[in-house]
Amino acid sequence: MTSIDTSAETDKPRDGGARAASLPAFGAWHLPSGLTRFRIWAPNAKDGVRLEIAGRDPLPMSDVGDGFYEIQTPCPPGTRYRYRVAPDLSVPDPASRLQAGDVHDDSVVIAPDSYPWCNTGWRGRPWHETVIYEVHAGLAGGYAGIEQRLPELAELGITAIELMPIADFPGPRNWGYDGVLPYAPDCAYGTPDELKRMIDTAHGLGLMVFLDVVYNHFGPDGNYLSAYAADFFRTDLHTPWGVAIDFRRRAVRQFFAENALYWLDEYRFDGLRLDAVHAIRDTGWLEEMAGFVRAHLPADRLVHLVLENDDNQVHPLEHGYQAQWNDDGHHVLHQLLTGESEGYYADYAMHPAQRLTRALTDGFIYQGEASQHRGGAPRGEPSAHLPPTSFVLFLQNHDQAGNRAMGERLISLLRGDTRPLRAAVALLLLAPQIPLIYMGEERGSTTPFLYFTSHTDPQLAQAVRDGRRKEFEQFRAFAHADTRDRIPDPNDPETYNRSNPYLAPADPEWMDYYQNLLQLRQRVIVPRLEDAHSLGAHVLGLRAVVAQWLLGDGAVLSLYVNLGSVDLRPDWLQEDRGEEVLLFESETGAGRALYDGLLQHGATVALLKELA
Repeated sequence: MTSIDTSAETDKPRDGGARAASLPAFGAWHLPSGLTRFRIWAPNAKDGVRLEIAGRDPLPMSDVGDGFYEIQTPCPPGTRYRYRVAPDLSVPDPASRLQAGDVHDDSVVIAPDSYPWCNTGWRGRPWHETVIYEVHAGLAGGYAGIEQRLPELAELGITAIELMPIADFPGPRNWGYDGVLPYAPDCAYGTPDELKRMIDTAHGLGLMVFLDVVYNHFGPDGNYLSAYAADFFRTDLHTPWGVAIDFRRRAVRQFFAENALYWLDEYRFDGLRLDAVHAIRDTGWLEEMAGFVRAHLPADRLVHLVLENDDNQVHPLEHGYQAQWNDDGHHVLHQLLTGESEGYYADYAMHPAQRLTRALTDGFIYQGEASQHRGGAPRGEPSAHLPPTSFVLFLQNHDQAGNRAMGERLISLLRGDTRPLRAAVALLLLAPQIPLIYMGEERGSTTPFLYFTSHTDPQLAQAVRDGRRKEFEQFRAFAHADTRDRIPDPNDPETYNRSNPYLAPADPEWMDYYQNLLQLRQRVIVPRLEDAHSLGAHVLGLRAVVAQWLLGDGAVLSLYVNLGSVDLRPDWLQEDRGEEVLLFESETGAGRALYDGLLQHGATVALLKELA
């Protein structure tokens, strides 16, 4: 797929940016001549489209075919504008690069090359070096607040910051998945230049920056597309958020493909995490988009594309995508640690240790088997042939904490017994899969992460509040209305304030624990990760396993993990281990005990057998 070239005039290539010279097909683009080209796809605007610029008479836009309207006019950066798509309706630009306020306000023309980049030689880092730190920009203090935290995160051993979605959403508080203007970084977190400066600073520290993008739906407030571009949607298919976006249409495919390129090129993000792509009902667009962005970026840029895909599909991981968030791995580890078996944890409650061995060897646990949680429907595809780095593993993330009614973190659910959690963290950070740390984990934070919004429409706010509480009525703990009433109101500002893990001091013991593990990973495991593959895994007990990998240089990594509450003495643990080196023990003495044939409860032991 290629951009629609609508003008002979082109923007200048940027250092580290696009090789391509054609203008994007959507939005306002300030040209070197001083003109600004405005372009919108409005196939259902019956009376045409007019450009409304603050302080000027409306300007009729030319119908240039295929539902697009366009005009070029003298217009400096900073100009506010809207589109009149009907006699009684003017709307912000759906491809707005900046809003003058919120999602219903005017759009603003910006100059894409105004920021003076410092680290122009940055080209990224190899994927196998990735350690992801997922963060909510608002809770971290906005773009400037994240920038201030970068040195500490780099020292900790993080190599990639991943921002939850920042596309403009209604109000100042939101997870980001209610975004309605995919090209506009929300000004609640700072200015576009502050965002670029944060990314620039990260690159100077050797950190990659990824962005979570939402291409499967729009939020419920501020999306005007149905009024003038109803063809953007298909009413024959529905998602959990409403009618599906129609990816069969060329303009729709291009709108999102160019959005991906925009973040990677203009803002120099190092990668994207695509939210819930199982709700994108089109085979082929994902691979098409990956090819598009790579074709329009310099060949030496290391850009990483990551998926969330509940269907456990393998094809995208073979065609342009580095990895997928491994929900299977999280779910079985959570079940082993907490014993929970409601909701989707029901699929992992039977023989959880055996399921964990599959997650560690194959990546996906469900590779075509029937899912009880999905009414017996098959889920997943065979994944054993993929490298371990095709899977992002985590113990917590925004979904797995925030989609709990009370937003509890694992450290709170385990009620002070940190040994199993320490063991699970060691497994996470030493296994060859790509680890993800959710903001606050490294600090030992007990602060919940709650679901929060800031809708200004009282009816919508009430609907979200009621829907949130109804969502949990099938869970035993919230079977009665009085218990559901305790679920925090998403629209209450205090719900947002209670979710900030940075307000309490960090626990230095947890910080040291994460730092020691990450330094060990970078020093011993990362240099050997390329061409690594699984040698298998075995169940040692009800909640205990051993997994082994042949690393790229021929060394063998072994991880012994006991998340249970009793010590184990499998007979074969007593075989000779003279050639193995103890890399790590999550509890003092666990390594020596392993050599004596005892796997302590709540412990992980890592061993490395070097090449002879």
